[in-house]
Amino acid sequence: MAIKISLFITLALYAIVVSQSLFYILAMSNVMKNMQPATYIESRKLLDRNLRSSLSGVYYLALAASCLLTAFCVTNPSGILFICTVIALVALVADITLALKGNIPLNDVINSWTAADYPANWQEYRSKWFSVYNIRQAANIIGFVSLLVGLVFGL
Repeated sequence: MAIKISLFITLALYAIVVSQSLFYILAMSNVMKNMQPATYIESRKLLDRNLRSSLSGVYYLALAASCLLTAFCVTNPSGILFICTVIALVALVADITLALKGNIPLNDVINSWTAADYPANWQEYRSKWFSVYNIRQAANIIGFVSLLVGLVFGL
């Protein structure tokens, strides 16, 4: 029963994490890539301010839940559920690492700009942000799908 409860909690938290990626795939990426500099800077600042505190908490709860789930599943190390939880955990760690080393430092740079005072190469920062974020999207989508595979085929 502990595995089922842990899997449910991990999936619920992971769903919140992956929802951001899916939203960017469906609409936000194209919107952000077509914004003028002042609009992009202000939007990026608002998003970062609102997501930094709430989403970081979700990420760390998802990480804790994923670690716990993996620990519960280690009793059957060759089982599909264990393999899927390890993949999901590695993907989540990769996502968090990329955020901490890539997107958050870039957000800090962008947050230092104003709508009237930004570098001429601001589009390079935006491109670099999306390059890192695209890798994060792949990681968290792979992790989420892995958990779903574990749920369907591993229980």
